[in-house]
Amino acid sequence: MKKLKLCSVLSCLFLTTVHDVHAGSRQLGTGAVTQIEGASGSGLVPWATIAGYGESDETDFLASLTRVDTGDYRFDMQGISVGWRNRVEVSFAKQELDLITLGPAIGLPGATLNQDVIGAKVRLGGNLVYSKMPQIAFGIQYKKNTDFLIPSVVGAKDDKGIDYYLSASKLFLGKPGGLNGFATMTLRSTEAIETGLLGFGGDNGSGRDVNVEASFGVFFNKSVALGVDFRQKQRQLNFAKESHWKDVFIAWVPNRHVSLVLAYADLGNVATLENQKGWYVSVNGGF
Repeated sequence: MKKLKLCSVLSCLFLTTVHDVHAGSRQLGTGAVTQIEGASGSGLVPWATIAGYGESDETDFLASLTRVDTGDYRFDMQGISVGWRNRVEVSFAKQELDLITLGPAIGLPGATLNQDVIGAKVRLGGNLVYSKMPQIAFGIQYKKNTDFLIPSVVGAKDDKGIDYYLSASKLFLGKPGGLNGFATMTLRSTEAIETGLLGFGGDNGSGRDVNVEASFGVFFNKSVALGVDFRQKQRQLNFAKESHWKDVFIAWVPNRHVSLVLAYADLGNVATLENQKGWYVSVNGGF
């Protein structure tokens, strides 16, 4: 209830500052959903899409709630974003990772890791549907870890960092096999450890990494899509390795105002705990 109340307060703040807020008029499904850092995309990967369904003279507001539960960890994200004229996106996300198993093991029952993410994205060129070239966008995500005690102890050097990414996304009408396929490739420059929840700039001296992220799938009809995500991650800490993240998701987009995503995520090793797999659920609303 506390999380939902906070999301409602943030939504109200945005609604008081954004004028002409509505669901937009782009093709259903072309607004993607909201990924774990608050940007328009799929569950794990930001896409080149701009949040919402606004065209060149429209503005959209979105809010989202996401949970991932592996049994040992529980991740919650509350996000809000604005898409302006299908050109610029700004977003804010609050993330919390509950250390269900690890917390008691290190003598900190109830311990959580928390992070705020402020994002911005600009479409550089192309169109997801109507151009031969893919839609291309450049984005940044400023991340601030708000509970730095545990990250500092395990070797993180900083409580904040900036990710830079370049994404290319395309919707293929009638392909494959008469369905509508979609694909995204993203390159991310980052120093984040476990996306920043364990701080930035680890003690192994690797510095900033450039990682590959990808998302592929098909729309079975205008409202239901099935896809997969891949997110490369590289080791920053000596005490624990990081695993590449993967998921299989199904998205239901009945209209331009709401979407629901259900996924099964394989996160591998997370902070010494192996075989972290679990369900991912995300609800998105747009106006």
